[in-house]
Amino acid sequence: MLDRILYEAARRHGDRPALIDGAGTRTYAELEAVSAAVGQALLDLGVAPGDRVGLHAFNSWEWVAAYHGILRAGATVVPINALLTADEVDFILRDCNAVALIGSDDSLARVADATTEITSLSFSAFADLKPAAPLQPSLEPDAVASIAYTSGTTGHPKGAVQTHRSVYLNMALTATMHGRTDRDVLVTALPAAHVYGNVAINSTLMAGGTVALLERFEPAAALESISRHRATLFEGVPAMYSRLAADENLAAADLSTLRACTVGGQTIATSVVEEWEARTGAPLLELWGMTEVCGLGTTHPLYAPNVHGSIGVALPGISIRVATFDDDAIEAAPDEPGELQVSGPIVMHSYHGNPTATAEAFTADGWLKTGDVATLDRHRYARVVDRRKDVILSGGYNVYPAELERVVAACPGVELVAVGSASHSDLGEVPKAYVVPRPGADVDEATIISHCRAHLASYKIPAKVAFVENLPTTSTGKLLRRSLGELDV
Repeated sequence: MLDRILYEAARRHGDRPALIDGAGTRTYAELEAVSAAVGQALLDLGVAPGDRVGLHAFNSWEWVAAYHGILRAGATVVPINALLTADEVDFILRDCNAVALIGSDDSLARVADATTEITSLSFSAFADLKPAAPLQPSLEPDAVASIAYTSGTTGHPKGAVQTHRSVYLNMALTATMHGRTDRDVLVTALPAAHVYGNVAINSTLMAGGTVALLERFEPAAALESISRHRATLFEGVPAMYSRLAADENLAAADLSTLRACTVGGQTIATSVVEEWEARTGAPLLELWGMTEVCGLGTTHPLYAPNVHGSIGVALPGISIRVATFDDDAIEAAPDEPGELQVSGPIVMHSYHGNPTATAEAFTADGWLKTGDVATLDRHRYARVVDRRKDVILSGGYNVYPAELERVVAACPGVELVAVGSASHSDLGEVPKAYVVPRPGADVDEATIISHCRAHLASYKIPAKVAFVENLPTTSTGKLLRRSLGELDV
């Protein structure tokens, strides 16, 4: 199913450009040939159907080829954020029992200590791979396609088990809602390892369009790419649009070919949406999604009214509801805040090897509890009000306080720590650590941040550290994170 997307696209659009990056342009036929060779190489290395294969690198054409190559071998893709440290990558590889890891030379070198017990395949070896054997039979829709890791509230990553049906449908429904065609050119810097980026890329390839993939986001480079490739679509998180709007190159950029843009990852100010739409003449469609729904859960249909401040409506065939806080089986009244829940074939199967977390994620009647506070109006348009849990959304990345607390607490001289958030003009919010030092300890902000850099991805590192005498707690001694702001007064 999912393993045939690139194969079918190459059959229909072989000589058309599929992917453009800093290394040049790859046609559908060229991308498919490398993907097939990667799949054969994995089979030759002894990778069996269902085995887990990690994919760890920044955006590139090789990442996309490797993703489809893993699926071609009948294996399960484990996308790994390129910013994670060796310790974090090691946990993921061990948790899912990965048998191999594919990545760039640089990414594999950074995590060398985590790959001593498994096979590694570098992007640099792709040119020497032999042609592929005949296409493997398409896997069953309910076979596992991917295990995508998302941090849990305990601070330990959880692997969302995604089936071929779930991921395929999310891509297909996204393409349908946004009206993607073989005439589209998408420019994006969204990480391919994240569900938003993965769906943006592959829903475009599914439709036969062209993806201009940026390794990382830089406003000037994004504007230049939109102009040079005459992009019809741009997709990003709110911070990207804020930085684009403030960039000195915006006035001279040719954005006239854009027909639509999307934004997700966190809420975006209506003023930013209006400013971008005024500059481009294209609708900026808000969407909502999460790893546990394999990508998008809601968005705006391209030709329907674009309701600013709303995350849109459910994808076709998918159900959403807002449940009361008192009873998660009772739907809240229109415009009444409650917890957003999702049901349908895009929802993950489970958390890998974690039946307790899986049970906690679903209601008794089978709806996924998202943890987001939202409202639903009488037209079934949803709005996200806040987050029910303490997740910090920083520039589109999920940062979980418990994970930071676990790392900071291990720093010499730290007695107690709690992590909250501080507002940020571009990123929305950033993590802030509140630390109670041990008596007589010589610990400062630089020491703590340096310690974090050795154990955490860059976007998780606290932007600020405040030293306090005590932390707010409940009567049972549990940290009261919602009261951390009072320490700043």
